[in-house]
Amino acid sequence: MILLLGTGNPGKIRELRAILEPIPGLQLATRDDTPFPDIPEVGSTFAENAILKARGIASATGVAVLAEDSGLCVRALRGAPGVRSARYAGSPTDHRANTERLLRELTGVTDRAARFVSVAVLRFEDGREVLRAGVLAGRIARRPTGSGGFGYDPVFVPDGFTQTLAELPPETKNELSHRVRAVNPLRGVLRQELDARASR
Repeated sequence: MILLLGTGNPGKIRELRAILEPIPGLQLATRDDTPFPDIPEVGSTFAENAILKARGIASATGVAVLAEDSGLCVRALRGAPGVRSARYAGSPTDHRANTERLLRELTGVTDRAARFVSVAVLRFEDGREVLRAGVLAGRIARRPTGSGGFGYDPVFVPDGFTQTLAELPPETKNELSHRVRAVNPLRGVLRQELDARASR
């Protein structure tokens, strides 16, 4: 079974491969293998955007798609950047500029609580959809540290840790991230689908 990863973000592709590639019989494809158009993320929630991407890419390609939308929600900023996380400092996406804006807006703020949210949608060729969500709670650091990860990872410290996601080893991040928590439950769904197809 071919599953198209509905993102052009290299960091997300790396993380999704790490979660899904151990599944026997599942062949992951990317935009390089099966080109698809950009789907406007005009939804007001992560779920709406993930569904829009899954349906738009599936319609354009005719294959099964895993689409995901995620972002950072900061309590002191009333949930911002939220669905605008990737373009918080404007378009095109600039991770450093996004982080710089976030830290400016938190200058002098003592409440640094935040959470990463991910919503993943698995859409099969026949239109069946399965949606799962994942959350990683933490806080925003005073300055960026670490060279791993991408996006806001250098300023996000998960609850229970003293290091940012960008400082943690990739295997540690892949055990606790919001994206893992959203996509991991879909592994069982994919295995059931693969078994069903094999028995036909």
